[in-house]
Amino acid sequence: MRLGNIITVVGAHAEGEVGRVITGGVLPPPGSTMFERMSNFEREHSGLRDMLLSDPRGSVNAAVNLITPPITEGAHFGMIVMESEHFPPMSGSNLICTATVALETGMVAMEEPITKVRVDTPAGLVEVDAHCEGGACKRITFRNVPSFVMHRDRQIEVPGIGTLRVDVAYGGMIYCLVDAADLGLSLGRDEARDLVSLGEKIKAAAAAQLPSMHPENPGIHTINQTGFMGPISLDAGVKTSKNAVVVSPGRLDRCPCGTGTSARLALLHARGDLRVGERFRHLSILDTVFECRIVTTCEVGSTPGVVPEITGRAWLTGVSQYGVDPDDPFPTGYRLADTWFK
Repeated sequence: MRLGNIITVVGAHAEGEVGRVITGGVLPPPGSTMFERMSNFEREHSGLRDMLLSDPRGSVNAAVNLITPPITEGAHFGMIVMESEHFPPMSGSNLICTATVALETGMVAMEEPITKVRVDTPAGLVEVDAHCEGGACKRITFRNVPSFVMHRDRQIEVPGIGTLRVDVAYGGMIYCLVDAADLGLSLGRDEARDLVSLGEKIKAAAAAQLPSMHPENPGIHTINQTGFMGPISLDAGVKTSKNAVVVSPGRLDRCPCGTGTSARLALLHARGDLRVGERFRHLSILDTVFECRIVTTCEVGSTPGVVPEITGRAWLTGVSQYGVDPDDPFPTGYRLADTWFK
């Protein structure tokens, strides 16, 4: 076997969303903050992301996470998220996968029934309560970075759709949020391809027409994703809703999406539809669930915001080692539009 730079990856998924975790073979990038580390890694080592995520080693439906030493005092480890087209500052499903892998592989000592873990992300410090039993991590509860609305009830022009009412909110990534009913969508599995096509068109139009920048970090700018929001109903007295997030270059998030959920919680609170401490259940297109609430309100610069809390589960799926044969014609992989939808 002739593989250069062998990289060890632990496979996992959070409520259906694949989030692989690098545990060996990659050195942490330089930087005085996690955001600077992420930016340096994206600029200097995006070929590693392409190698792990593109065909023939990867898949359009996966993300990869790099565990690093932390920078923020008191944090247990740092996390850099690599998605197909972005290095997002934060991802809820990837954090759930990474924290579960760190605990179940012994990188972080497990304590039962609750292990408290602080994860240093490019978006900020995220506090985690890992619910552990019998040597296993049963579920992860994390208090996300402050989330807030950036644009309320705005109208954009979308090619092939026309005028569309949208909101824009931040939850670790910047989302264009759309009421699914406005487009006649039910968020059923049979709509997956249509959701992807519509979502990419809406994201491009919103990014061009609604400039969006984080008030405290100008490096976080531009709308990354489209989130389709289903109607809210009461399930055993708990407000419950389905959603579907489109991840570029064109696929659906399989889980309820942690940063998308955070953005929606901020919007619900801004609309007066969700109180601090009130329970909210967010469902994915697979009907997997995140249990959520708003812990407190806050301000981000001069913008009102909320601190979301989200609970979800992850499961380990295997351990793999990746590398590149020196004769391989595709050292950083390739992408075809049959699956890498564009």
